[in-house]
Amino acid sequence: MIRRIWHGWTSPENADTYEALLKTEIFPGILAKQVQGFERIELLRRPLGEEVEFITIMWFDSIEAVKAFAGENYETAYVPAKARDVLARYDARSQHYEVREVRESASLAG
Repeated sequence: MIRRIWHGWTSPENADTYEALLKTEIFPGILAKQVQGFERIELLRRPLGEEVEFITIMWFDSIEAVKAFAGENYETAYVPAKARDVLARYDARSQHYEVREVRESASLAG
């Protein structure tokens, strides 16, 4: 299993606009691709004083699935023009991590 992680930062004034863009356009566009091996995407948000940080975590079953989604130059982040318009800064590259172990709470396991 592979996790693709990306960070973007925006102003507090643009944070809700950016989140809405993710939920109404960017995430639906990703899901519509129906990439084999793509499992899900998660959105995280936190205030950081003068900025608001967003993290996306995409779940893939293999690095081959990541490449099917993003191409051979798979580390390059995809940031649509509408997103760049409201982001103050963002990662130019996504990070990819191999999941080595997952443990669940006993309350989830049964």
